[in-house]
Amino acid sequence: MKVKAPVQQGQAYRVKIVNLTYQGLGVGIYKDFPIFINNALPGEDVLTRIIRVKRHFSFGKVLKFYQQSPDRVHSIDEKYLQTGIAPLEHLKYPAQLKFKHDQVAELFKKAGLKVQVKPTIGMKKPYQYRNKAQIPVKMVKGQLETGFYKRHSHYLVPITDFYIQDPKIDQTILVVRNILRKYQIVPYNERTHRGVIRNVMVRRGRKSHQIMVGLVTRSKKLPHAEEITKAIVDKCPEVKSVIHNINLRDNNVLLGTKNRLLYGKPYIDDQLMGLTFRISLNAFYQVNPVQTQKLYSIAIKEAQLKPNQIAIDAYCGIGTISLSIAKYVKRVYGVEIVPQAIKDAKVNAKLNHIDNVKFVANRAEDQMPLWAKHGIRPDVIFVDPPRKGLAESFIKSAASVKPKKIVYISCKPATLVRDVRRFNQLGYHVTQPVQPVDQFPQTVQIESVTVLERK
Repeated sequence: MKVKAPVQQGQAYRVKIVNLTYQGLGVGIYKDFPIFINNALPGEDVLTRIIRVKRHFSFGKVLKFYQQSPDRVHSIDEKYLQTGIAPLEHLKYPAQLKFKHDQVAELFKKAGLKVQVKPTIGMKKPYQYRNKAQIPVKMVKGQLETGFYKRHSHYLVPITDFYIQDPKIDQTILVVRNILRKYQIVPYNERTHRGVIRNVMVRRGRKSHQIMVGLVTRSKKLPHAEEITKAIVDKCPEVKSVIHNINLRDNNVLLGTKNRLLYGKPYIDDQLMGLTFRISLNAFYQVNPVQTQKLYSIAIKEAQLKPNQIAIDAYCGIGTISLSIAKYVKRVYGVEIVPQAIKDAKVNAKLNHIDNVKFVANRAEDQMPLWAKHGIRPDVIFVDPPRKGLAESFIKSAASVKPKKIVYISCKPATLVRDVRRFNQLGYHVTQPVQPVDQFPQTVQIESVTVLERK
């Protein structure tokens, strides 16, 4: 028998906010029925209108505050909450750090794992930190606009100051927007599949100050490419690379695989951990270099590396972790499934005159047994996977080569906890407190360092 929800769409209810979800939504309870409410914080008493009802929960919008949290920030821009650019912007920064700590600790506790979690390491300046932006371009009210999508929609909210991005990136985006308007470049329409420009991507080296501009199109040709490129370079002297990226697919993949160099070099350089890295348009490079320094330094310290050890860097990308740990160990082996990333990693090794690192393009779970057959057995394996975490096949493969330690850099606590449980079954256990690092202030994302040891 289907049970009717005690709330109705369009109706208003008074509720107290008892918690925050991992998405940063306030949780109100009405007759034991959860209501997830944007811009609501624990301890607040609100009147909420129900905007959507599901079988076991609903979504609401704040109409009125009867009581507000002492942790609330009042001078906020609604655009950041509407679009999800800064979903925790309304929460004071110390409370954001506690929220992230509690998320990690609670997930371990729910999984029945007795793991200590240290306080989250934050930033002195928890905004204007991102060194990369990929901004959608749309026609809004008859004019080309750059901005960000409203949550759960394809409606673009025009934005000029993105708050969490390097201000120079925001300025460059506005210059590009105005130039695209001048040359009447038509934004791509995903419904009609007509138009040209899909996204503008901008990278900026925090230390080098070099800027790369990527123009992502749905068409093979970019009209007025020469004039547009010259105008960008003239107005933005820090721009050292302009690339036309062709993405013909009708899906949510942001970048295509084909690049045409319009100006400069197909990369920019930047410095991290005292090393120089060459960064191409499609390369993965951590977006918050200030916190990445802390994250990698913690991972290296917790690994307790020794000069006679062998280390494997799975998911090595362009070699940021591999090259950062090279001076602490005898040899590093980096493996990554993306061939272009391995090419970049090899170039980065040469740039930094590091010769005790070997990079291979392959699936990590397939490569580690091959290395083991040749007598290469790691003392430590570093993993820094995407949000989906580690494949079960990788976990089995990693355990089979019997490293003493596995250093897990995670960007999603739920998959971290899942993977720790799998490692437990294979004899690896968390031996020291987990360290969360706030890599993405004002957002709900959480990075952390976890060390597992073989018992």
